[in-house]
Amino acid sequence: MMGKGIAFALIGAALILGSLVGFLLRRFIAEKKIGSAEREANRILTDCKQQAESLKKERLLEAKEEILQRRNESEAELKERRTEIARMERRLAQKEENLDQKSEALERKNERLDQKLQENDAVRAEIEATLAEHKRVLEDLAGLTAEEAKEELIERVEGEAKHELAQRLDELEAQFKDEAETKARNILSLAIQRCATDHVAEATISVVQIPNDEMKGRIIGREGRNIQKLETLTGVELIIDDTPEAITLSGFDPVRREVARLTLERLIADGRIHPTRIEETVEKCRREVDAVVKQAGERATYEVGIPNLHPELVKLLGRLRYRTSYGQNVLRHSVEVAFLAGIMAEELGVDAAAAKRAGLLHDIGKAFPHDVEGTHTELGVNVARKYKESREVVHAIEAHHNDVEPQTVIAILVQAADAISASRPGARREDLENYIKRLQKLEEIATGFEGVEKAFAIQAGRELRVMVKPEDVTDEGMKLIAREMAKKIQEEVKYPGQIKVNLIRESRAVDYAK
Repeated sequence: MMGKGIAFALIGAALILGSLVGFLLRRFIAEKKIGSAEREANRILTDCKQQAESLKKERLLEAKEEILQRRNESEAELKERRTEIARMERRLAQKEENLDQKSEALERKNERLDQKLQENDAVRAEIEATLAEHKRVLEDLAGLTAEEAKEELIERVEGEAKHELAQRLDELEAQFKDEAETKARNILSLAIQRCATDHVAEATISVVQIPNDEMKGRIIGREGRNIQKLETLTGVELIIDDTPEAITLSGFDPVRREVARLTLERLIADGRIHPTRIEETVEKCRREVDAVVKQAGERATYEVGIPNLHPELVKLLGRLRYRTSYGQNVLRHSVEVAFLAGIMAEELGVDAAAAKRAGLLHDIGKAFPHDVEGTHTELGVNVARKYKESREVVHAIEAHHNDVEPQTVIAILVQAADAISASRPGARREDLENYIKRLQKLEEIATGFEGVEKAFAIQAGRELRVMVKPEDVTDEGMKLIAREMAKKIQEEVKYPGQIKVNLIRESRAVDYAK
């Protein structure tokens, strides 16, 4: 046991000794490495200091060189600027010198101008005095004052201007008249030739023939009950007077008058005249007239070739079958206007269908009874708008009597076609009183112009022949008078077609043989 203890002690001592030797050895090695590291660090630090000094010297040298270069550049730029400033100063000095010279020259010119102005004022005063003296001498010689001479000169200039204006009018008329008249006549003649129609005016039937005067008593009936019933149902007045074998129907509505005419004829033919029979016959004749009206409207639209016309407009057209204007049947007149307007539109390259439609409907307002307020133009415009007719057609209806100024070609064509249809020979009748008044009005307008000696309305008012005084009216002045006279006739006189204004100036030379 003791031996083991010693062995352990020796082992422990050996271990301690080995640890001490190892520690000392490691310390020695570490101290050696530390010394080597310090020497290396000192060497690196020395090298860094040397490199830093070298780099510092290089940077200082570069900075000095750059500063020197910048200084040289600045000095060169400053020198250049000084040179430029000196050059500008020399130029400014030269300009100032030039301005001084110009200012002196302007002063000298102003002095000369002032002198010339003074001289001109003196000359002007002298000229004015001379003109005043000459004016006084001229007035004494001419026997006219300046104002009188001015008025005479103005009159002479006005006369020359009128003369030149008349010559210019002659040239323009000569330039356009042949071509315009030829083309217009061709179109109108073609339209009239292609539109064949009757030249006899229709008359409104208002007289019913009866077999004998005894029938008048039967129509009147006991205590007048038959005639009262008939007038109440038809709205037409029956005039039974001393006219042999005839009864006159009086009423503003042509359709009602037609119903009354048919009713009376059938009652006369049947012989049974009493209130019940009258009521049945009136109702039956009214249905027949309505059917005839519808057929007449449809026939007119078919004849003209206008599709898709509103049924109410067709009925109104049919009512025109029983309406006349100056003895001319309005429905036939409307169809004729439609044909004429369509043909002229085709010749001019305008919408012929719209022209026909406007021509057919232009007098549609005449289909309304007389108790409806408004002119036939206003009524026609309202009904056309109501049934959605185009704006062009409505405008043509509104403008066909110049209630408004025509704005489209179709409106003008409808006007022309209406005038052609109304003014052709035999189309309309005119009472003697209105005819004479129109002729007198034409002659009155003509004689109202200065220089007119006599005026005659000839050819049924189609021509106004005017004799002028040759000493008061010149050949050139006749053109102006004729134009003004025609314009005044258009404004003040209503007439179909056109009126020719024909001025005649007669020159006479008289001498005596002794």
